[in-house]
Amino acid sequence: MTISFQFISKDEKHILQNLYSLYLHDLSEFTEGLDISEDGLFEFDSFDLIWESTGVTPYLLKKDERVVGFLLLLEKPFLKRDYDYSINDIFILKKYRRKGIALAILKELFNQKKGKYFVVELTENKPAVHFWKKTFLELNIEYEEEEKIVDNEECLIHSFEI
Repeated sequence: MTISFQFISKDEKHILQNLYSLYLHDLSEFTEGLDISEDGLFEFDSFDLIWESTGVTPYLLKKDERVVGFLLLLEKPFLKRDYDYSINDIFILKKYRRKGIALAILKELFNQKKGKYFVVELTENKPAVHFWKKTFLELNIEYEEEEKIVDNEECLIHSFEI
């Protein structure tokens, strides 16, 4: 099994847009703030800003050259100076979940990009909270946890250093 992540160019944005709709569909289970558009899609309002903002990097996640998800990494100058990175979104297609793919991707990402990180999960998104706590345990990462209201949603913020 070969796991990889690669930058998504603006020419490939349609791939991320399709995956993002699936991600938002999954996320809609845990928040009242997401609804389907009249076109039948879950849409991210500021999608083009991903390629227009310095410090926002989209990655396509692959297993054996097949697309299995995406990761959206935030870094300076987009982030405040307190942190070097934030994993804004990570999404694996349901067919590929619980197979160690996301863990392998994160392990490689952390090997390549050392620094101070944070991740934010909706408190109601128990699968995401469980995933991150399991990831911290398996990768032997010490973290701090804070409860906070973000965009009118109860969230957990995990901060850690690699």
